This record gives sequence, structure tokens and C-alpha cells, in this order.
Amino acid sequence: MALDIRSQLTHKETNKKIRILWLSEDDMVEAGVLDAGRAVDVMEEVVGLLEDGDAIMGGPDHDQHGMMLYFPKHSDIPGFPLNNAADRRFIAMPAYIGGRFHLAGCKWYGSNGRNRQHGLPRSILMMMLNDVETGAPLAYMSANLLSSIRTGAMPGLAAKLLARKDSKTLALIGAGPIGKSSVMAILSKIKTIEEIKIKGSTPESATAKEAKEFIEVNFPWVKKVTVAETLEEAIRDSDIVTEAVSCKEGEWPEYKAEWIKPGATVISTSTFNMDYKSILPFKKVVDNIGMYENYADEDNEGYDSEGRRNHTGCMGEDFVYMVRDGLMKMDDISELGQIVRGKREGRVSDDEIILVSIEGMPVEDVAWGYECYKNAKENLIGRPLKLWDSPITF
Repeated sequence: MALDIRSQLTHKETNKKIRILWLSEDDMVEAGVLDAGRAVDVMEEVVGLLEDGDAIMGGPDHDQHGMMLYFPKHSDIPGFPLNNAADRRFIAMPAYIGGRFHLAGCKWYGSNGRNRQHGLPRSILMMMLNDVETGAPLAYMSANLLSSIRTGAMPGLAAKLLARKDSKTLALIGAGPIGKSSVMAILSKIKTIEEIKIKGSTPESATAKEAKEFIEVNFPWVKKVTVAETLEEAIRDSDIVTEAVSCKEGEWPEYKAEWIKPGATVISTSTFNMDYKSILPFKKVVDNIGMYENYADEDNEGYDSEGRRNHTGCMGEDFVYMVRDGLMKMDDISELGQIVRGKREGRVSDDEIILVSIEGMPVEDVAWGYECYKNAKENLIGRPLKLWDSPITF
């Protein structure tokens, strides 16, 4: 028989009622989640605090992207969820960030490639913010737009810090939501762009055409917007290349060093490959080198039949393998936070080619979530939800 202890429940006296601010997707828009320029500024704060050591993420080294549920490929249990090509993923992404933020949070990430068949986005994301002293929940918010904007803000920051000041041509490789948010962020800081070249999955790609229309409507001061037929066409003569490609493992786009214009800044938020030795002369910058060392330890990519190191599709992880294979030193890699704090130089010449790897970190979600939460509180946006007036104990 189940134990019935309801008669023994009491309310513990407390002087702190707890209310959680619920922010729907519409509330997030009203709270400024789409302000890409402001998001770039906040991301600059984030990488600076990360460099100061005033931020941590999960894992023993405090720099893991997140913790993922790995489903089996086979199960004898009827209906058990399997790891298959449909991209079933659940990831918890916790972090603490200090400075003026001084709070903890966690983005919870649910994803399935079959969602599109049902009219849903592939990923459905939620964000929780907590008081770091008491653990009390402060806000629970829709995070799809939050995640897209903070992801695009990092290429915006990279362009602000590293691109030539007279950059005129931007190449967009991958035309989905992250590509659009990257353009929003870059154009918020680089006002000299006159031409944008878009490379979608095919020249007839609907997403590429939608991205072209999006840019023409929202950034009418850009004189020329075209859809490129090939990667080479998009990359050649571009001052800034930003990449956000969604593709199957092992089908990553391959760049050639000879396509890259002297003085170009090439930014990756997703996947592409380049011959290891061909990129040795270029400056290499990452958001968080420890995260890529974790990736390299987990993946432990080997060599092909001819003794060549296999690629991972992740430029930052490839940098780590280049160090481990003796092609370069760890000191050859700079972090954005080091540049923000003046510990490393950014661009040193107009002809310097700079490669930037950005994979996304939960400290970014916490910081941008806080900024939206602060705006919502100040402007009475959202709905308070009762956790308790006083906690129940027994």
C-alpha cells in the first residue's frame, strides 16, 4: 500500500516567494532576442569573461559543449528510441558566467530530423536561468531564436575583431537560419559590405533564394546579392566568408586554399574541410581551445590507408590534431578572448588570411538569455509562474 503522508505536510516559513518568469517565443522577440548587434556586444563580454576564468561550463575541465544522450542503434525493447539517420538528439548544456551576469543556466536541446515532416523545426530548445547563490529558478524561456542569434553573433564578433576594415564582399556558405543570423550580426558591425554571395546546397536551393530575399528586404543598402553556383565562386574574391552548413557526417564541403583571397577572414560555425598543410600559413583563431581538445579526445580520429590524418569536419578539432601531429604548436592558435583582452594581436596586416573556428558554448546562451530576461523584467514582458509562496516539507 502506498504511504499517504499528506496530513504530515507543512509549509516551511520563508521570506522569499519564488516566481519563475515564463517567456514565450513572442515574449522573447518583444524582449529583444533578435537584436543581433547587441548580441555581438554581449558575446564580446562573454569571451572576455571566459578568458578571465570568470565562467565555467560542464565537465571536469569546465569547457564541455554539453552532455548528450546517446541512444543505441539496436534494442530488444519494443519502441525503445534508437540512434538512426533521423538525428534524434537530447543535450543538456549547463554553464555559469560571472561579471555583471553572475548566474547559472542550462539550455535543453531536443532534436529530430523527422520534425520537418510535421511542420516543426528540427530542434526545439528551452533555456532555464538560475540564481547562482540559492539555485532558485529565475526564468524559463523559449530558446530557438535565442540560440540562433547567439550563434550568429559569434561570426559577427569575429568579423568585428578580425576582418579588414574595408571589407566589401561577404560569402555566405549555408543559407539556413544560422546563415541568416550570421549575416545580421556581421552587417551590424561591418558597414562597408556592398556584395553578398550565397551558396546553398544547390544553385536552385529554396533556402538560398529565401536568404537572398531576406537580405534584400532587410539590408537594402547592400548593392548586390547573388546565389553562387559553386563553392569556389562564392569564396573567391570574398573579404569575409562565413559558413553554417548542415550536412551528413563525412559529406563536409571542401575548401581550397587557392580560392581564399589575401586578407580574407574565413569563419566556420559548423563543418568544412581543408588540406592540413595548405592552411599552415594562415592565422588560426578559436572560441575555446579546450572544447576542441575535448572533441579530439572523444573522437580520436585516426589515419587513412595512406597515413593521412582523417578530417573531422570541425576546423578547431582539426587544429588540435595538427598540433598533436607536429605540424604546428598550440601557441600558433589564438582565442577570441585573448584578442578581446589584448593578450594576442588580431589582424596584423591587410594581406593576412585568418581562419576562425566557432562551435558554440552554453555560456553564450546563459549571457544572451540573461540579457533578454533583464529586458523582459524592466519592460514587464512575460508571465510570472508560481513555484511556491513557502516550500512544503514533511
